[in-house]
Amino acid sequence: MSDFISPGWSFFVAAATVAGLAACILLLLVASRRQPSAADNTTGHVWDENLRELNNPLPLWWMGLFVLTVAFAGIYLALYPGLGSATGKLGWSSVGEHAADVAQTRASMAPVYASFTGMSPEQLAKDPKAHAIGERLFANNCAGCHGADAKGSKGFPNLTDNDWLWGGSYDTIVETITKGREGNMPVMAPAVGSAEDVRNVAHYVMSLSGSPHNALYAQLGKPKFVVCAACHGPAGKGNQALGAPNLTDKIWLHGWGEEAIMAMVNNGKHNVMPAHGERLTPEQIRVLAAYVWSLSQSQVAAAP
Repeated sequence: MSDFISPGWSFFVAAATVAGLAACILLLLVASRRQPSAADNTTGHVWDENLRELNNPLPLWWMGLFVLTVAFAGIYLALYPGLGSATGKLGWSSVGEHAADVAQTRASMAPVYASFTGMSPEQLAKDPKAHAIGERLFANNCAGCHGADAKGSKGFPNLTDNDWLWGGSYDTIVETITKGREGNMPVMAPAVGSAEDVRNVAHYVMSLSGSPHNALYAQLGKPKFVVCAACHGPAGKGNQALGAPNLTDKIWLHGWGEEAIMAMVNNGKHNVMPAHGERLTPEQIRVLAAYVWSLSQSQVAAAP
């Protein structure tokens, strides 16, 4: 019932449920007081010349089962949720049962994660057992967006390179997993100017990474880039405190080219990385963060 704003819906559902049970009892009482439709106990309906519908009562076992069903429904509604927002005498809820199952599972896994206590991120990343658990946690919680190989896709960051929107240190990754991230690129077209100005800025942005561009358009767009520099920096190198991407490399999260960049300026973009702090325990997040951190370390070591 939490999906309904007005508490009146709770009373409506409860009343409809009780009325339904009462109607079942009333129907049973009416049906039990059978009145003969004719002297020969028929209803008067005839098919195929000689097939007559009789007005016989329901079998006793059928009526008994009907009564038991209604009685069971009444007892169930008294013990469990079902009458609107009433919790029932037992206080059971699916949320509570799920929480108990989660707590039981976490308690059974606690000894496993206890063996990783005191390990540094480097030790966790190199430990085969921790690495295997981190890989499984990633598959269950992260691969849906970032891919099974963690290389991401359009709109979802690649976690195997050394390009990070919010920072790629172990502590930052722990914070990202725990609290989530919310990135917002506002609609900048009104601040940039005309459609031609937006096009020129797009070519200037492409020029920052040495990508193919129109040099004249880029020169005209450079002064307009000042409105973008508040987040991306005067040189376009981004700002990890804001999650603003670096525009000087050739890594494009939402697509590359004039049309893609103009679409970003004209329409903006709002991305959300959901928080997992309530879904995973701190111990699980430590192991998962170490696994994610290890994915990009070969790239970091190879960088000049």
